[in-house]
Amino acid sequence: MNSDQIRSAERALSVGTWLIVAGAMLYSILTVTPLAAAHTPDEWDWTAPILPLVVDAAVVIVVRLDAVLARLGGHGGRWPVALRWMTGCMTLALNVADSALARDMVGVAVHAVAPLLLIVTAETGLAYRRAIAAAVTALNERQQEEREARRRAAQEERETAVRLAREEREHAAALAREQREHEAALAREQTEREERDRREEREREAAREAADREARERREREREQQQRERERTARETAEQREQERQQREARERREREREQQERERERAALLALGPAEEKFPEDRARTVVSAAFAAGLPVRQTAELCGWSVGWVSSRYAEHRSADAGGSDGPRLAAVNGHGA
Repeated sequence: MNSDQIRSAERALSVGTWLIVAGAMLYSILTVTPLAAAHTPDEWDWTAPILPLVVDAAVVIVVRLDAVLARLGGHGGRWPVALRWMTGCMTLALNVADSALARDMVGVAVHAVAPLLLIVTAETGLAYRRAIAAAVTALNERQQEEREARRRAAQEERETAVRLAREEREHAAALAREQREHEAALAREQTEREERDRREEREREAAREAADREARERREREREQQQRERERTARETAEQREQERQQREARERREREREQQERERERAALLALGPAEEKFPEDRARTVVSAAFAAGLPVRQTAELCGWSVGWVSSRYAEHRSADAGGSDGPRLAAVNGHGA
C-alpha cells in the first residue's frame, strides 16, 4: 500500500465518521427536544433544543480532537476517554428516556441505534486513525531506508571505480619504471664496451634521461593529484545534490500535509454552515460553490448549502473544472466563514 492509498482510506474514514456524527446529532436533537420540552416550564420551552446541542457539541469536540491526536501519534490520557464515554452514555440515555418512561421496549431499541452507532464509530475511528498513523510512519521509514541504501550503493560504486583507476595507474607506472630500468641497464653495459672518449657523452645522455624521467614522474604525480581533486569535488557535488533532493522532498511532503489540513478545515467550515434556510444571493452562492468545489463536496450537498438548484450548482462546477484557475484555499474558506456568519 502506498501513501496515496493510505490518504484515500483516511479521507474515507473521516467522511464516514462525520456523516454518522451529523446524522446522530440531527436524530438526537429531534428525539430529545420533545422530552426536554415536556419537562420544562411552558415559558422556557424554547430552551429545549439547547440540551441535545450541548451534548452533541461535546461529541463533535471529542471526535475532532481524537482524529488530530491520532494523526500526530499522540494520546490525550484518561480525560478524553472519560468525556467520550460520558457524552455517548448521555446521548444514549436522553434518546431512550422517553420510550423507557413509556415502557416501550421497541422504542428504546429503535432510539438506541443512533447513539450506540455513534459510540462504537468514535472508538473504531480512533483505532483506525492510530493504525493509519502507524502505517504512514512505517511507510516513511521504509522509503527513507530505501533511499539511504541506494545512496550507499552509489557511493560504494564510485569508491570502487576510483580504487580500480588508481590501481591501474600504479600498475602502468610500475611497468614503465621497470622498462626504463631495463633500458638503462642495457645502456650501461653498452657504455662499458665503448671507448673512453665516448663515455662522457654517454654519461651526459644518461643524465638527460634521468632528468626526463624525473620530469615525467613529477608530471605523473601532478596528474594524479589533479585527478584526486576532481574526484573529491565530484563526490562533494553528488552529496550536496542528494542533500538538496532530500530537503526538497521534505518540503514537498510538508506542503502536501498542509494542503490536506487546509482542505479538511475548509470542508469542516462548509459542513458547519448547514443547509440554507433560503436561497442565497448569487454572489454569495458563487462564493460558497467555489469553496465547496475546492473542498470536494458533492453537487447536491453544495446545493443545500447555498439554496440554489442542483443544475445551477452543476453548471458552476463545470465552469471551475474548465477554467483551471489557481488560488489559495485560505481566502475561499475565509469568504465562506464570513458569509456564514
